[in-house]
Amino acid sequence: MALAVRFHDQRPEDAERSLREEVLAGFAGQPKATPPKLFYDRRGSELFERICRQPEYYPTRTEELILARAAHDIADLAGQDASLVELGSGASRKVRLLLEAMQPASYLGIDLSEDFLRASTQRLASDYPALEVHAACADFSRPLTLPDGFDGAHPLAFFPGSSIGNFDPPQALALLANLHELLPEGGGLLIGVDLVKEREVLEAAYNDRAGVTAAFNLNLLERVRRELDSDIEPHQFVHRAFFNEAASRIEMHLVSPRAQEVAIEGERFRFTAGESLHTENSYKYSLEGFRELAGRAGFRPLTQWTDPQALFSVHYLQRTRAGLTPPAACGA
Repeated sequence: MALAVRFHDQRPEDAERSLREEVLAGFAGQPKATPPKLFYDRRGSELFERICRQPEYYPTRTEELILARAAHDIADLAGQDASLVELGSGASRKVRLLLEAMQPASYLGIDLSEDFLRASTQRLASDYPALEVHAACADFSRPLTLPDGFDGAHPLAFFPGSSIGNFDPPQALALLANLHELLPEGGGLLIGVDLVKEREVLEAAYNDRAGVTAAFNLNLLERVRRELDSDIEPHQFVHRAFFNEAASRIEMHLVSPRAQEVAIEGERFRFTAGESLHTENSYKYSLEGFRELAGRAGFRPLTQWTDPQALFSVHYLQRTRAGLTPPAACGA
């Protein structure tokens, strides 16, 4: 029988109100924009897992390749008594590579989507019966604390998938500063970072032929319709993703091809023809640029790994005494 997962509800007090407030603020903005964390209801999390299996989407398989080759080196850096903390919990091959190399006594998955978090951590508990599994439902764009009962004396925080790219540089710095405060001095942060490369490769990854990324993007509007009082029609919008070279980021938008007006929670919002809702950024870094950002947050780069084509990178950072103070919220 599967061992029970120890669940910790660390959602902020305003979590129930955050969807409504962030959607209304985003649709009222000029330009209109919403934070990418709103993608990840249960359906959005499932669609993202499908994105990761698309042939055009190189980050997942490339990061897995890097981790498979580096797993034992990572385990040596973390030490024999390290625990594992995963930001953006998943039951994917990536975390399993680390679990098998490190063989930690305890694991903590952190995610904002409770249903997905419970399902993914229960699968890990079932597959690794000797592992003490914890699940914390929390917004890791805000300051975090390790939950009571979790043995985090020597944690390695794992932040895969280049999710750091969803935050603009000041927000990314604030997120790293929050992780600096979460970890003890000398603690490790293992983080995946996507690299700058040819426009064609980047844009193909966010415009897969199967249309899964488009469905993922449009699911945001489906969620608004499901969870809020709204007459919005998702099929009246189209997915657009492109590389903004000046900002070094992929941008995702939901474009209104025609003028229309939508109602959300009693408020009305007008879209002109061609106007978009900006739903996500995915920043791409150089190796030197990311090391400099991590250093500003109080981390010392120990080593990094890339694939032969230099598509993606994984960095092992060590928490030092100095860091940004005070830690800040980094959500949009």
